[in-house]
Amino acid sequence: MSPDNKIYDDKMLKTIEVVKANFAAVRAGRANAGVLDRISVEYYGTPTPLNQVAAISSPDPRTLTIQPWDTSLLKAIEKAIQTSDLGINPQNDGRIIRLAFPQLTEERRKDLTKQVRKYGEEGKVAVRNIRRDAMDEIKKKVKKSEITEDDQKNLEKELQDITDKRCKEIDELTAKKEKELMAV
Repeated sequence: MSPDNKIYDDKMLKTIEVVKANFAAVRAGRANAGVLDRISVEYYGTPTPLNQVAAISSPDPRTLTIQPWDTSLLKAIEKAIQTSDLGINPQNDGRIIRLAFPQLTEERRKDLTKQVRKYGEEGKVAVRNIRRDAMDEIKKKVKKSEITEDDQKNLEKELQDITDKRCKEIDELTAKKEKELMAV
């Protein structure tokens, strides 16, 4: 792989990591602490990720417990979870917050599958945008006579191969997550 295309491949890999993070935030039938990654709590005037102000554990497959290090945050954590798109009501007992994950209905599974497909498509669009930017840079180099037209064709072919590979990875991740969601 050429050094120029390596830079763009690294950007595409970062895009795939973002897609994976988005998929982790989509809850399946099991309790997964990853669904709380996007939730922030107002802590001393600063929005702080939930996992930085509390211990999160999963005592069983359908429950998450959140134990804040500062109990004065219980109400703020409860409010943050209620206003998120999780669709779960937190149970606060004055020390810890419990989140009980119900079985997903068929309709909810289909909605989540659509959301996963959307995240996958957004990831592929981002990868293609990186390819477009790379192609523009290659054309600029040809105009400045920094590389030959033969080099341009080789770089563009290599870049297209990388793009196809990364889009295929995203498709595989999407299919895996959809299968996970639809499993009963």
